[in-house]
Amino acid sequence: MNARIDTVVPAGEPWMGAVRRGETFRIVDLEGNQAVDTLFYNADDTHEHYSAQNTIQAQGRIYLTTGSVLLSNRGRPMLRIEDDTCGRHDTLGGACSSESNTVRYALEKRYMHSCRDSFLLALARHDHGMTKRDLPSNINFFMNVPVTPEGGLRFADGISAAGRHVELIALMDTLVLISNCPQLNNPCNAYNPTPIRVMTATSSQGKQ
Repeated sequence: MNARIDTVVPAGEPWMGAVRRGETFRIVDLEGNQAVDTLFYNADDTHEHYSAQNTIQAQGRIYLTTGSVLLSNRGRPMLRIEDDTCGRHDTLGGACSSESNTVRYALEKRYMHSCRDSFLLALARHDHGMTKRDLPSNINFFMNVPVTPEGGLRFADGISAAGRHVELIALMDTLVLISNCPQLNNPCNAYNPTPIRVMTATSSQGKQ
């Protein structure tokens, strides 16, 4: 009822928006099994951004879920997961690109749309002075990337379902960059990209 932002992001499309400190940010997997590649930046200084390395080291595990605190490359808390009806989210799989599509699948897949393309498209649409140099390793919300006993990564069927969500509280003013993954070559979104819903609202906890 008090949502400041309430937007449906079409299948395969990017989204960029700001979440204020103390607000909640919710991503809803509308139809299930969709992968949502996401990056976070300090809205006042985009050189500070989400760090997979610092976040993994601090929490001592590679998957994100309720209670996980997302740290920046400066070691500061950016957001905290407050509610998660999926169960875990990937920190290692990265974003698909034309190069990875070529290497993993086939030469003719090079020109298929990718999450890295979506990130760059969003940066071009929003004048924040950011370029491809500002794209660190991302989070893959709802995506299932098991780690093999040998330490390899495997893209598997998702563990989400229609209507499941992840909700975070912003611990600083945060710029959010999303690629609603367009991938058609692996089961991260059941070979069928679908829309998601993003919402921001004032947290009942107030500013943290």
